[in-house]
Amino acid sequence: MFVQDRSKPAAAPSPPPPNYSKSQIKPTRLPHLPKHKEDEEGPHNTLGLSWFSQNLSKVLVFSFALATAAIVFFLFRASDATAFCFQSASLREIESKITYPQVQFNSVPPITDRTKYSTFRTERWIVVSVSSPPTDGVRALVRMKGWQVLAIGNADTPTDWQLKGAIFLSLDDQAKLGFRIIDHLPYNSYVRKNVGYLFAIQHGAKKIYDADDRVEVIGGDLGKHFDVELDGEEARRGTMLQYVHREVQNKNNSHVGSPVVNPYIHFGQRSVWPRGLPLENVGDLGHEEFYTEVNGGKQFIQQGISNGLPDVDSVFYFTRKTGFETFDIRFDDHAPRVALPQGLMAPINSFNTLFHGPAFWGLMLPVSVSSMASDVIRGYLAQRILWEMGGCLAVYPPTVHRVDQIQLYPFAEEKDLHVHVGRLIKFLVSWRSNMQTLFDKILHLSYSMAEEGFWTEQDVKFTAAWLLDLLAVGYVQPRLMTLELDRGRIVIGHGDPKEFVPLKLPSMHLGVEEGGAVNFEIGNLIQWRKNLGNVVLIMYCDGRNVNHTALEWRMIYGRVFKRVVILSEQANPERGIEFGGKYWEVYK
Repeated sequence: MFVQDRSKPAAAPSPPPPNYSKSQIKPTRLPHLPKHKEDEEGPHNTLGLSWFSQNLSKVLVFSFALATAAIVFFLFRASDATAFCFQSASLREIESKITYPQVQFNSVPPITDRTKYSTFRTERWIVVSVSSPPTDGVRALVRMKGWQVLAIGNADTPTDWQLKGAIFLSLDDQAKLGFRIIDHLPYNSYVRKNVGYLFAIQHGAKKIYDADDRVEVIGGDLGKHFDVELDGEEARRGTMLQYVHREVQNKNNSHVGSPVVNPYIHFGQRSVWPRGLPLENVGDLGHEEFYTEVNGGKQFIQQGISNGLPDVDSVFYFTRKTGFETFDIRFDDHAPRVALPQGLMAPINSFNTLFHGPAFWGLMLPVSVSSMASDVIRGYLAQRILWEMGGCLAVYPPTVHRVDQIQLYPFAEEKDLHVHVGRLIKFLVSWRSNMQTLFDKILHLSYSMAEEGFWTEQDVKFTAAWLLDLLAVGYVQPRLMTLELDRGRIVIGHGDPKEFVPLKLPSMHLGVEEGGAVNFEIGNLIQWRKNLGNVVLIMYCDGRNVNHTALEWRMIYGRVFKRVVILSEQANPERGIEFGGKYWEVYK
């Protein structure tokens, strides 16, 4: 009653029923029905039942005809609706098709800087995003001789940010520069460094060091770690090691190898992996059996390694320690730099990377992906385009130290990266383009990545704006090289390989440091994972430091076996140590 009162308006009061007396009520008789005794003495529903029983066949025929007509009508309407749905879906597909930007790279008017820095020019720039007052890391960067620090603000940056020796661009300053990309950038993200890259190029940049405000350059000199000069008298002479494609024979007798490597292994940490490495490749812990050598001078992108807290993902960060412990992971300072050949990739970040002029186009940080994925996707795209101009990526020994500040790693920001990065790498390796200029190829690749769902149409438009802005600030796009990307790879003979055996430096598993023997075992056991993945391993520990050993065993063997059961004379449920008896009593 209450529901009806809420859902329907109040009806007008009906007139009172007529005051009929009982003698005025006369039974109504259907003329075509025969007279029965029940008609006079029984209730009116008896008449209905009698009529229904005598005309049952007619009722059934009429009901069947009515139902048939209803079904035919429903099917007709349903077919129309289905056709409309398909037609609407086709229209939506056409309407949602990504539009290829129509740009003319041959006639781009220049953008003139009208700020107070209009006449300032220098070749070496450090671009850093700042969200807080000047940190010790930024102050250390300012003290480095020969480099100009450019601090890029965002919505979280204090309005009074200031540091002597650094150029600071607030949101208002950025808006006045006239760059096309401004309209595409979020206000509270480090990807606003895109503005800084263009500003540096506009003011004479030949080298740009992509940095973070928490890092400290080891020794305070980038020139001691990177190849800041690739030619001229200051350039480093000689050759450098280069990875060789690992060829694996599959069931079809064709040779295929993983298109991605973990460079941390080369520098002594075989159980640590960088952010952006596909999780399916994390278990590949074997180092290169041999390398080849190449001449330097084409490593236009140089990725440095970070001591302390390296660039790791949230999966590593949350599964390798407990509580509020901090990471202090060390890499091999004496390991040689190593280059990656065409067809092989590695993750690149945005806080310890040196870009040379021929690769400035690769500085673009995409805007339609999560912040934790932006620099990784940028790095893979840049490596693919480098092959078109004969360039390469090289990875260098530890260049910075980054302190672990025990900040939360947002896994949600990395989720898409973990899901799609493996497919992205395979796509990039197989991607081909017939475009005739480098910028046309970059725009074509951006469009293809949007079609494959790696980013949205927003980044296609952003790529076009970025390339136009590059030309507008005076950047000259490099020439393409004629490369046979589909040719067979040269197999290195026994006399050509260059041997380098990486060190096995201790790492950390839930607060337990690895020893040398532990590191060696990981490399062996990981090869057995496929055969032992359904096996339960039962181990008995009779040493003194049971808790320490149990944790170490669980982290090592838990990656290989289905389950690890640890027994000991000293049971400890918190550490997962069971039994609590003598060794010979285990079998009872």
